[in-house]
Amino acid sequence: MGRIPILLCVAALTAAAPALAGAADGDAILKQQCAPCHALSKPSDLSLERLWKRKGPDLYYAGVKFNQQWLVQWLQNPARIRPAGEFYFKHVKMTPGGDIVDIAALPRHPRLSKADAEAAAAALMALKGPDAMVSKGAFKKQAVPALIGAMFFEKLRGCAACHMDKPNSGGLSGPELYDAGKRLQPDYIYAYIKAPQRFDPHIWMPQLDLSETDLQRLANYLAARQDAAAK
Repeated sequence: MGRIPILLCVAALTAAAPALAGAADGDAILKQQCAPCHALSKPSDLSLERLWKRKGPDLYYAGVKFNQQWLVQWLQNPARIRPAGEFYFKHVKMTPGGDIVDIAALPRHPRLSKADAEAAAAALMALKGPDAMVSKGAFKKQAVPALIGAMFFEKLRGCAACHMDKPNSGGLSGPELYDAGKRLQPDYIYAYIKAPQRFDPHIWMPQLDLSETDLQRLANYLAARQDAAAK
């Protein structure tokens, strides 16, 4: 009688072996699919020349930047986050009506299957970057009226010169931010606004030197932007 459960366990493990053997390997996917364009460990070269030449944003701190569920969905159906690509001047053309994004010049991101996207996202979430790059709990959730937040974003701090906080409204050179709360972790939003050069030493994003009150207000406004069609 005592041998039956053991035999059943062995049979169950044997039956599951093919599925386990075929499970997606997140680290292998990152190496094959992501490493050609993204840094998966902190680069030794942090020069302006490297920033100019890189094909995609660094991912060595993806685990403290992105929300995992967003990653899973985005990797299956990637869409542009920066309207003009990783570096604005490489993907725009001049017209009599002003600069426009040259869509044909923008590289396409590979699509992953659901299983591969889940495995890759899990592997990305394990990449935390250097200690204290993002301080956990620095973001303090608070209610910020949408009108006040939008005025702060668009008028008082000039964020709209480079970013959109609603579709088709704002700049093209920086990432779209109307779904920032869905894509990004709140502590990362806070940390990046506070000191963008901590993440990219030569990035053109200015350090705004905001008071703690204003920093929290702007971070909370962006963290509340969850919907790509937000108004």
